[in-house]
Order: sequence, then C-alpha cells, then structure tokens
Amino acid sequence: MSGILYIVSTPIGNLEDISLRALRLLREVALIAAEDTRHTRKLLNHFEIPTPATAYHEHNKLTRLDYILDKLRAGENVALVSDAGTPCLSDPGWELVRAALEEAIVVEAAPGPAAPIVALVLSGFAPHGFTYAGFAPRKKSELISWFSGWRPVVERHPLIFFEAPHRLVATLEIALQTLGDRPVAVCRELTKLHQEVRREMLSEALAHFEATNPRGEFTVVFAPSGEVLNSQDEEQAPAEVDPRQRLLELKAAGIRAKEAVETVSKETTLPRRQVYELWLNLKDQG
Repeated sequence: MSGILYIVSTPIGNLEDISLRALRLLREVALIAAEDTRHTRKLLNHFEIPTPATAYHEHNKLTRLDYILDKLRAGENVALVSDAGTPCLSDPGWELVRAALEEAIVVEAAPGPAAPIVALVLSGFAPHGFTYAGFAPRKKSELISWFSGWRPVVERHPLIFFEAPHRLVATLEIALQTLGDRPVAVCRELTKLHQEVRREMLSEALAHFEATNPRGEFTVVFAPSGEVLNSQDEEQAPAEVDPRQRLLELKAAGIRAKEAVETVSKETTLPRRQVYELWLNLKDQG
C-alpha cells in the first residue's frame, strides 16, 4: 500500500500560526519535501522536529519527482512544504501532486496560512469572489499585457498578486496607466513584526513608494473602481522595532548570531557592534 502525500501549510511570518495538525504531521511523516531545506530546518528546529528533509524546488522539482514518488510507492508518508504559506500557490508542488494522483496515491492537505487570503481579509474590500494572479511579470511589455488582460476581472472583484520590493514602484506605475486610479491595499510583511497595510487610491500608493524605498515582501490587492475606501483609514505605520525583542525572535527561530545581528542592524539602523553587544547580553542572560 502506498503512502500519503500531505500538503502542509506553514507560517508566512509568525510561527504561532502553524496548526497543531501540521506539527503532528511534520513529526510523523518519513520525509519532508521542502522548497528550501535550510529555511525549513529553522522551523523544524524551533519546534524540535527531527524529521529528515529533502530539497524540492523550482530548479530540481522534475529530477526529484521520482525520488519522492519512490518513497510514497514504498508506503512512506511524505509532507510537502514551501518556504512560507500553502504549497503550490506560486511555489513548487503541483507537478508532484498531479503525479501522485495519476498513480492513485492519496493526497491530503493540512490547511493553514496563505498570504493572498490574509491580504484580502485585511484589505477591507468586499470579498464576493476574488482572483489570485500569482507573481506579476517582470518585463514591462508583459506587465502591460498582463494588466490589460485582468481589466475586466478587476471591475468585478478584487485582484490579488505578489510583487518584489525593487519592482513595486514600476508595477504600480504601469497598473495606474493600464487600469486607472482605483482603491488598493498594499500589504507588506504580513503577520511579521513590521506588518503594514496601506489602504488608499493607487495614485496615492504610487506616490508614497516613490518617496519611500519599498522593503519587505508585498501582496497587493486591487479593488473595483467603485469600491469605497473607509474615510477613517489611515496609513498603518510599522511598529517601532525593539532590537532586543527582535533578536530574541530570531534566536528562537534558530538564526545564527551573524545573520541575526545583520538583520536587526538593517531594520533598526543601529550599528552592528551595538546590536552584537545586545546579542551577547542575551546569551549571558541564558
């Protein structure tokens, strides 16, 4: 009898968002197929899960497919995880799911966090249907065509997509030209320490990020042009960073000293030496 392939959702930021079922499955399966084993190992170490993990990502997914299927054929259960959120949503996995189903291997899902859903419910826009479009194209010509194709859709219900910080301004600019000014929720670092949700008109969001260097991971929600923005909505400024608390979070996540110090130094603009002293104090205090 073949094993079971479990599609396991993991936190998109806050580790407390992982489900009890997900933790149990990650402990019980014989193997974890992870988008990035180094990233997943930090999660596993935090929850003291010793299950072995193998890399399964965009560049090796076809060559690793048979290895994982062999495990399942031999009766071993396998968990598929991505770096964050629900596998197969703009992450590797759907080919493995399809191959398993074609061989009559049981596939189950342990649902959990998904950035598009979190962004949608935080946007405040009417969720009577929505479209998730994945990552926006990189080339300008493709981006113009992409937004043009979504124009009829976004007049019916919200359109959700991901964008990298260094491309956000160019993408918002082309969206404004292609889709016209409309309400938008630009969500940054969802569930993380620096979470920020800006609910405003697209032209206002563009002006803000032209003046303020975008940082972090972005999920963007465009609303139909007739959607009404709450007049009381104001920019949710990110909380001031407590360097000691941030170091504690990184340490709990299994981050090493050098990486933790560099991260907190960038987030707080404090000198690395000062942040390193804080790190040493954490160790001295146990």
